[in-house]
Amino acid sequence: MEKLSRRLRQVAGFVPQGARLLDVGSDHAYLPLYLLEQGAISHAIAGEVVDGPYQSALKNAQNSPFTAQLEVRLADGLAAFAPADAIDTITICGMGGRLIASILDNGRAKLEGVTRLVLQPNNREDELRNWLSRAGYAILVEEILEEQGKIYEIIVAERGQQDLSDLDLRFGPFLRQDKSPVFVTKWEKELKQLEQALAGIPDHHEEARSAIAQKIQAIKEVLHES
Repeated sequence: MEKLSRRLRQVAGFVPQGARLLDVGSDHAYLPLYLLEQGAISHAIAGEVVDGPYQSALKNAQNSPFTAQLEVRLADGLAAFAPADAIDTITICGMGGRLIASILDNGRAKLEGVTRLVLQPNNREDELRNWLSRAGYAILVEEILEEQGKIYEIIVAERGQQDLSDLDLRFGPFLRQDKSPVFVTKWEKELKQLEQALAGIPDHHEEARSAIAQKIQAIKEVLHES
């Protein structure tokens, strides 16, 4: 599957061998098709809520040798699967963290048999981590990568208890420990933007200045902690 981005190849690496996968917002179904080509999963459902991408995924599935193992369904979020599908792994990629959290929360009753979540939020990662923590999930692995000038984070979670600090929620419990060059680049850029924003706020707007100053201080603390 040459069309699979580096970002999605990284996601694919966290899907357990032999999994029964639901890929939410599957778009062209590239991720499940890649995993089936690799012999990495036994069955997949590609879920898509928008008709255009659904038709694209359906066409790609029908033109593949995996028609018996890949189903494409037009459905909203976790409505794409039923208990009889025995889904044990869910991937949700390329959406905002708030939307991913909402999708999981709306389908929370269906997550009982799901053992792993592999999530790739495009923003608001802190809100997604907060949802995972409150919903009884522990983050096992985090990755951060840059592709075509954009920085992406991947969060892998399974059932479990995990105490996350405010800094863990914002920066990622593992990412802030690793402090990879991509992580540093992301937060140095954010720091610069916040400092520019702070400079543009009048002194008498104390509440707004204080909120931004706290964010700046948190970034400096994380970037310089040993």
